[in-house]
Parts: sequence; C-alpha cells; structure tokens
Amino acid sequence: MATSNPYGLGVGGGADGLDPLRFAAGGSRFEAGRSETGGSLNQLARTSLVVGGTVAAVSILRRALKARTRYPPWEKSPYGEFPHKVLIVGGGFAGYMAAKTLCDLTEDRDDVGVLVISRENYFAFWPMVPGIIGSEVNIGNVAQPLRRPLIEAGASFRRTELKGVDFERKIVIADGGKEFPYDHLILALGSQPNFFGVPGVEEHSLALGGLADALRIHNRVIERFEQATLDSGELPDPRLTFVVIGGGATGVETAAEIHALVNEALIPDFPNIDVNKVRIFVIEAGQDILGELDPALRRAASMELAARGIKVITGVRATEVMADRVKLDDGREIRTENVVWTAGIRPNAKLEDLDLPLTERDGVVVDRHLRVPDRPGVWAIGDSAAIPQGDERSAPPTAQAAVQEGLVAARNVLAAIDRREDGLEEFEYRPLGQLVELGSRFAVNEVMGVRFSGLIAALFWRAVYLSKLESPQNRARVAADWTLGLLFRPAPTEIRDLV
Repeated sequence: MATSNPYGLGVGGGADGLDPLRFAAGGSRFEAGRSETGGSLNQLARTSLVVGGTVAAVSILRRALKARTRYPPWEKSPYGEFPHKVLIVGGGFAGYMAAKTLCDLTEDRDDVGVLVISRENYFAFWPMVPGIIGSEVNIGNVAQPLRRPLIEAGASFRRTELKGVDFERKIVIADGGKEFPYDHLILALGSQPNFFGVPGVEEHSLALGGLADALRIHNRVIERFEQATLDSGELPDPRLTFVVIGGGATGVETAAEIHALVNEALIPDFPNIDVNKVRIFVIEAGQDILGELDPALRRAASMELAARGIKVITGVRATEVMADRVKLDDGREIRTENVVWTAGIRPNAKLEDLDLPLTERDGVVVDRHLRVPDRPGVWAIGDSAAIPQGDERSAPPTAQAAVQEGLVAARNVLAAIDRREDGLEEFEYRPLGQLVELGSRFAVNEVMGVRFSGLIAALFWRAVYLSKLESPQNRARVAADWTLGLLFRPAPTEIRDLV
C-alpha cells in the first residue's frame, strides 16, 4: 500500500503518482534529444562550410586559370583597320600555330592584325582521332577549339570556306562572296585522302580523314554486330570482316582500335556472336608496316598485332574495292563489307582552283623560307605545301612538321613586315621521334634515337599527347576518359543521327 504525503500525491509509483526515477530518465532523454539535435545542426553547419569553402576555392581557381583576352571587346580594332594584315586560311596544326605564334610575337605592338578563316571552328587533334573508333576518348574531347584561344591571343576568327584569291587586289574571297583583305597570306589548307585511282574506293570504303570519319567507322562496326544478331544460323563472313588498307601509323592504330572495340565492348554484349568469326586485316603495299620506324619496332608492332589475331598482309596492293570484297594485285580476294582506307593523303583539292604553282603530288611550290614564288606576300605551310628539304625531298605531311612550319612562318612573316630580309629563316624539319599506340596498353615509340615498346611506351604516348593538347578543358576531359576506361567497359552505343 502506498504511503500518502500531506499533498495527497503518492510517492510509491502509483498510476497517478510521479516516479522520481522516471522523471529523471525523462529528463535525460530530453537532454539527449537536445544534444542530438545540436549535434546534427553542428554537423550540418560544418558540412555547409566545407561545401561553401570548396565552391569558393573552385571559383577562385577558375578565375585564376581563366585566360584573359589580349583586347577587351571595346578596344579591339577591326581586322581591316590594322596597318599590317595577316590572313591565315586553314585552322589545322600549321595554321593555328602560325596565328598563335604571330600573336605572341606582336603582343607589345598594335600594328599587326591576324585573321584566321577556317571551314570549322575546331581542329582535330589527329594523334587521338583513332581512339574515337575504340571508344577510348569522346569525340568532343578530341576537337580542339579554334575561336576561343585565337580571340584570347588577340587574333580574329571567321568560320567560312575559301572560294578564291585575287592576288592582284590582295583579297581572299569566301562563302557568299565575302571579301577579306590581306598584306600577307598564309595558306594552310591541309590535306584530304588520296585514292590513287583505285576503282571502287570512294564508293565502297570509309576513308579516315577526320573526326566524323572516325565516328562513322565506330558506328559501322557496331551496326554490323547489330545486323549479325538478326541473322539465324551461320553468320555472313563479309559482314564481320574488317579490312584496313594502309599500314602506316594511322592504319595500324585504326586496326588496333577496331580490335579493342570488338573485344572489349561488343563481344561481351553480343553472346550469340562467335569472336572467332570476326576478322581484321591490314593491307600494306610496302614490305613492312610502319615503314618509317626502326625495324625492331616494326617487328614488335607486327608481333603485337599477330597476338591479337589481326592479320597483316604486306607487299601487295588493293586493285579494286567492291561492295562485298577487296581484290589484291596477287590475285587474292578478301570477302568483306567493311573497308577502311588509310593508304595516303594529298594536298587539298581547293588549291587547284587557285592560280598557284603546284607540284604533281606535294602541293604548293615554296622556297626554303616558305614563300610562294611570284606571289608577293603569299606563304604556304602544312600538308598543302611542298617544302624543300634537300636531296629532292619535301617536309613530311605530319602534325609534328606542321607545328614547326607554323612557328617559322610566323617569324618570317613578321620579319617581312619589318623589312628584315636578313631575319628570314630557312625551314629545316627536325624530327623529334614518332609514337604509335596500338590500343591503351601497347605502343612503339622512337624518341630522340631511343626506342621502346610495350606498356611503358603506351603510358609515355598518353603523357606526351595529353600535354600537347592546347585546351586545358580538353586535357582534363581526355584524362577523365582514359581514367574511366580503366574502370568500365566502353558502352557499345551507336548514335546514327550524328553522321
């Protein structure tokens, strides 16, 4: 029985009484609740501070890294108002480097205006183009922007296509009859595939000449697999046979990327297709693939291709390409519906419409200073120029040579503007080496006389070309592509509406 107190409140824990222990426990729970609430608020505050601080730091870093344009918009004079006008036609490696270097050299003077006109507002970073085929890199990350870096350097840019040149009036004519004046004209029109008159090549092959071509090849491989899954029974042999004609660096890299796309992305997702029925060939007219490399590196590349099941046929030429086969000059035929042409390039055909001295196969005739004879103020560089190098040789049509030509052209144009004839340089190509990647894990490299191959060479290839990308944004995105490629298989997606 409970004991009563003077106030009539039981202290023995009855239903109507207050239990001191329960009250104490309730107080503890109340305090604990307040403590938990306060802890959550503190944690939220700390998280908010961290997030806010990170955002602020990124914003500051972004502003610090953001390039400043040479001219604010309200101070930039129109190109036509500069005393000395330099017009560059073509925005590839050679044209871009000439414009960028010329802007750098005239940073402290306001009498030289630079204008670049190009059919596209980007240029393809060619060493990485084959990687689009194997989904190693995203196509947008290989497209180097032109307009932004040129504007930041102080040049002007117009996306338009060359239609003609009036050398007497010193006027370049573009789309729609638009006219651009110049005092000095640098032609850097680049190249296009050379089919050497082989019947059927243009109609029945995919020529690798740019970003869109790489995406078409990527899509073609996936399309053939999708079609093959719809056929019951024996799979058609020509549909899953891929022939790359041309055993230079581009051809070998293309074959390796097709192999990577098939084996790393497609085969796991197409279990009804026997991987042994997929065939990849490389056809090379010379006696060896990668003829520009040291014989030891050629052997290393050939052994690597053979280990992957890629068949290399050398010493033969393709005599005809048909819808369902390739004919070779030794009488053999390869049944295929997929031919990729990488066997050669030629100067841009647009040069034939201009009144310029041309060689039979190498492009515009220039002297050792890159000037076009009998065309005052006209220069030619890149794949569209036949630049003499002694021994009746011309500078090779490579990105490495184009960059060096752009540098020399810019310095020579400035010397001509300043009337410093003794300041004109003779162009001499200095090869630094050659790097060829056969997928993400193997490459063959020759750098300053040092030859090496394998995984180390592949890592070196990626480090070098990542550093060569002009755009920091592209550099970060390509690095992200490669990193993600180590963790995930490429997705076999075919976006047919893009090409």
